[in-house]
Amino acid sequence: MNIREIKSGILYAGVNDRVTDRFEALWPLPYGVSYNSYIVKGAEKTALIDTVEVGTVLDYLKAIRELIGHEGIDYVVVNHMEPDHSGSIPLILSYFPKARIVGNRQTLGMVKGFYGVEENRLMEITDGSTLDLGGKTLKFYLTPMVHWPETMMTYVEEDKVLFSGDAFGCFGALNGGVVDTEMETGWYRDEMYRYYSNIVGKYGKFVARAFDKLRGLEIDYICSTHGPVWHEKIGEVTRLYYDLSQYKSEPGVTIIYGTMYGNTAEVAEEIARKLCERGVKNIKIHNASKSGMSYMISDAFRYEGLIVGSATYSMHILPPVEQFMIAMETREIKNKVLATFGSFTWASAAGAKLNEYAAKMNIEVVDSLVMKQSLSETTHSEIDRLVDNFVSALQLK
Repeated sequence: MNIREIKSGILYAGVNDRVTDRFEALWPLPYGVSYNSYIVKGAEKTALIDTVEVGTVLDYLKAIRELIGHEGIDYVVVNHMEPDHSGSIPLILSYFPKARIVGNRQTLGMVKGFYGVEENRLMEITDGSTLDLGGKTLKFYLTPMVHWPETMMTYVEEDKVLFSGDAFGCFGALNGGVVDTEMETGWYRDEMYRYYSNIVGKYGKFVARAFDKLRGLEIDYICSTHGPVWHEKIGEVTRLYYDLSQYKSEPGVTIIYGTMYGNTAEVAEEIARKLCERGVKNIKIHNASKSGMSYMISDAFRYEGLIVGSATYSMHILPPVEQFMIAMETREIKNKVLATFGSFTWASAAGAKLNEYAAKMNIEVVDSLVMKQSLSETTHSEIDRLVDNFVSALQLK
């Protein structure tokens, strides 16, 4: 437990998980993850903002009872119903018998569906409604599909504190500090790219709508459900999330390839060398059979150029590369400069199928090449052409 006061009457009460190997059973957690929960104490009532993953709940409950004493919890505000934040609800309600769940209509339906909570323990709010705790007013902003249909944010008007749910969150446990002013936050940037692209990536237009709704709101602290509490770096963090919601990218190129015996890999390596010769400095190369999907998705979102290649495998794309293209299609990735390359021994298919995925995503392929068997003078010439066209497209972006 890492408990501390953020502002007078507003406390952080989250937990670190350094045990779980994969978030949502999919995404690697090399640095762990935090489940952030908060307490808002008014003069008359006390609210708990979000809870924690059920496997971490015992220490969490003990610490809350020590903090609250006999005052108890009056309200449990649920900004997001995903079980890593709501899984503790049944125990919270048993520990604090007068507590009521506060959420929107979608939230309360899920609370009943997941946990069988009785109607008299539920309190429905609507977009823009408020809840007075006594000197601290909670205002609720519905932000659907960031990234579930019930997601919302809660704002403490007197303190200018925004409890943002998963928005502005990132992977990575908290190492002693809680607020960004207490720690070196540079490494969280990579984990924020990975978190957004892996978890939220499909829902950019809904993230953009949330920004529109919050525009003009004075915010001194952003309290997300994962990662640091943002204070000093609010501008940097919100700018990154906004750019991602607009599918804006950083300068650089991601190369994803799938190879069985090394010939397709040679094409990828030569493309990278030629890009470097033409002044591209930030190049990320992933062998799809070895790199984790989480990291390939993150780099594809992060950098403006994407080059994907595959050997032909039973008249299809090599499966790890196809899974990557499915992930791109699922996330509705946009605004990429894209090129493709394929290889084959006796019958060509991979290159054409990669271009079919691009067409389904409505992304223009600036150039494409297909290599038969191994590198030849013709292939070297085609790589030069592809790289020239690709760099020209990057410069025009």
